[in-house]
Amino acid sequence: MTSPGDHLDPDFDLVVDTGAAFVDGAFRSAAIGVRGGLIAAIEPVGAPLRARSRVTIPPGERLIPGLVDTHVHVNEPGRTEWEGFASATQAAAAGGVTTILDMPLNSIPPTIDPDALAMKRAAAATQSFVDVGFWGGAVPGNSGRLRLLHDAGVFGFKCFLAPSGVDEFPHLDPAGLTSALEELAEFDGLLIVHAEDPAVLAAHENAGGSSYRRFVASRPPEAELTAIERVIDGVRATGGRAHILHLSSASALPLIADAKAEGLRVTVETCPHYLTLDAEHIPDGATEFKCCPPIRDEANRDRLWEGLLDATIDLVVSDHSPATAELKLGFDGDFGRAWGGISGLQLGLANVWTEASRRGISLDRVLGWMSSAPAAFVGLERKGGIALGADADLVAFAPDAEFTVEPAALAHRNPVSAYAGARLRGVVAGTWLRGRPVGDEPRGVLLERGGALGGA
Repeated sequence: MTSPGDHLDPDFDLVVDTGAAFVDGAFRSAAIGVRGGLIAAIEPVGAPLRARSRVTIPPGERLIPGLVDTHVHVNEPGRTEWEGFASATQAAAAGGVTTILDMPLNSIPPTIDPDALAMKRAAAATQSFVDVGFWGGAVPGNSGRLRLLHDAGVFGFKCFLAPSGVDEFPHLDPAGLTSALEELAEFDGLLIVHAEDPAVLAAHENAGGSSYRRFVASRPPEAELTAIERVIDGVRATGGRAHILHLSSASALPLIADAKAEGLRVTVETCPHYLTLDAEHIPDGATEFKCCPPIRDEANRDRLWEGLLDATIDLVVSDHSPATAELKLGFDGDFGRAWGGISGLQLGLANVWTEASRRGISLDRVLGWMSSAPAAFVGLERKGGIALGADADLVAFAPDAEFTVEPAALAHRNPVSAYAGARLRGVVAGTWLRGRPVGDEPRGVLLERGGALGGA
């Protein structure tokens, strides 16, 4: 419920009254006062806060901080038919995500130099409905020049240790990985790594086809384990920082836990599809489920949840990697030919919350993994929480409401979803970006490491 303010000279632009705001790690009743896009007051409900407008969150909904998704493939410019900043950021807002970080591929050109970064920013500046930051890329061709992108404000550098799937973003060999870690250590840059070993993949390569079991066998856990071990060895040797992207195989968890206990600066993420789907329930020919590394078996999924609960895994992000329906579904169910990637930006919160609640895990844990932890990971100090001085990125969330996923009703550009027909728990009823409702006008700001560039 929204009402205009009663005072001609208000102290706040907006006040949100709620019986359940997520503040200081717990839900409590509060009146949240917003001024100049920031949270300027957290008072008891009914406090005499004068505001231009006032919103009352109804019973059954909770006020939570906007999610921060640090792993999104927007694909613009160059492959905008796959997604694009307008559709991606509208999908984000609809799913309770108020900040995204865009991956350096699969756009053309990839974000591997300052000129390409400028093109990305120009594309995003006038059509983003949530705040957007950018990763750079570490590829064989830009070795020795990563500082230029770092100084231009990217949050870190993505690399692949096996072929990426697109020719314009080649992978690093072992020497290239060491070189990138050494170069980034000079200015404390962050390397984020798609960790699969190409030799292991080559040894398990098969002819493809419609069998999901054969597809999983072509990308075994050993591929992740071998590559992650190489990353950890590189961090140990260089003193650098590295982050393991989209962990699929739980077999790597002991290795990662040991690295953390050793004091190495290694972090790791996993994704909603690895936490909510399993190989036993993926039909042959259902290429909408193809991603790399793959969705593995149910026992593996359970161990990933254990890795979250014991803090071996640091955060949960979408790895939203969309493509056209033709690329995902147009090869007669051949997993060897279909594009690999899960389109899940809008559904991440509902997916994880549905499975978490089934397991008896509280919403506050989910918010830690999907909001405060990703914000802290990339140094966005004003994101990820409802706190004084934070950006007023707020979401009204109905945790007990349910809906059925209809791909055509999602804001993603292409109506392809691995969750089609799924019954999910948790509905986003409203999203505010810096205290203003996300609506028909893009107001997202472009973020750089340590601050904002400005935006629409």
